[in-house]
Amino acid sequence: MDIKAYMEGLGQSARAASRVVAAATTEQKNKALLAMAEALASSRSELMAANQIDLERGKSNGLDAALLDRLELTDARIDTMIEGLRQVAALQDPVGEITDMAYRPSGIQIGKMRVPLGVIGIIYESRPNVTVEAASLCLKSGNATILRGGSEAIESNQAVAKCIRAGLAKAGLPDTAVQVVETTDRAAVGELITMPEFVDVIVPRGGKGLIERISRDAKVTVIKHLDGICHVYIDDQADITKAVNIAVNAKTHRYGTCNTMETLLIAKSRIDDVLPELISAYEEAGVELRGCDVCCSFSPEFKAATEEDWETEYLAPILAVKAVDSMAEAIAHINRYGSHHTDAIITENYTKSRQFLTEVDSSSVMVNASTRFADGFEYGLGAEIGISTDKIHARGPVGLDGLTSQKYIVLGDGHIRR
Repeated sequence: MDIKAYMEGLGQSARAASRVVAAATTEQKNKALLAMAEALASSRSELMAANQIDLERGKSNGLDAALLDRLELTDARIDTMIEGLRQVAALQDPVGEITDMAYRPSGIQIGKMRVPLGVIGIIYESRPNVTVEAASLCLKSGNATILRGGSEAIESNQAVAKCIRAGLAKAGLPDTAVQVVETTDRAAVGELITMPEFVDVIVPRGGKGLIERISRDAKVTVIKHLDGICHVYIDDQADITKAVNIAVNAKTHRYGTCNTMETLLIAKSRIDDVLPELISAYEEAGVELRGCDVCCSFSPEFKAATEEDWETEYLAPILAVKAVDSMAEAIAHINRYGSHHTDAIITENYTKSRQFLTEVDSSSVMVNASTRFADGFEYGLGAEIGISTDKIHARGPVGLDGLTSQKYIVLGDGHIRR
């Protein structure tokens, strides 16, 4: 296969389809989404058969248990995909929304209209459900999309793509509005991220290595985050029950997610109050503790933390813990070592909470809540395309609004500039 020619063909088709989808009505897009859900439900056996091929190949290729788990399609996961499509169909359509209309001294009206980005390329690994999530969000926000899943999920993704095409056809939309790359050749990624004439935005979802490569080589705007080095700071005016519950949940609810806490900061004056209970809870959960000098002197359960520990996204049952003298030191540590993803303070002091919200430079900042809430579904966005730690355009969980932009609109009645 001539990869360059193949990818350019996808790009040309996507660009043409993007104009059709941008003009589609909300009713038409919702009809497509609901028809996709029906197609998934009626194709359950085909989906699971295709997925079984991927699973067997993955086992023979030595995929680890975590990747195999992410790859597997169960009845429950297919049900979740179907429900996700229905939920996106129920969300408010952002396209065409007009805001900030105001008269200028000249008599003209100025406002902003929300519009699609155009063509979105999405590169992801392992999970076939991402194919459905990405397709649904891009379609509802009026965009065409080119999806390049991991080679380990090629059969599953193609089976899902067949259902997506069926839904688009039922709504009278071009099946090129959502295209799933059919080759596992890695050169396809290189072409996709260097086609600015056809692709407007790239969203990489995967490991740090993949995202670093995309960010380095892309000639197209990238919406991304590299790490999820998330912090919880237990302030000297924290409620201890809240602090323990949140610190345990933020670490142990799931280990392999980007919104899992990786470093716990504790005001030195509360060490005696909070650490014994936390150590017990983490020990029960099998979490390895790596601590600063204060923590190590407090309990033999701690291994000595190194500089690297403050900079590491473990994605595992390992937690770095540091005692700090003040909230100012906690904020400085977060802004120095964090990845600008999600950070939280536990405090009963309103003034401190407002200062923390203002000064911590992250895409999500929380007060008295677990970092695990940093998620598109929990934020009421429906499914999410990913998390962005960039500062331009989309930031934080990227839902429908994050897949659109705004353009100025001007209304006049024969006005001319004097």
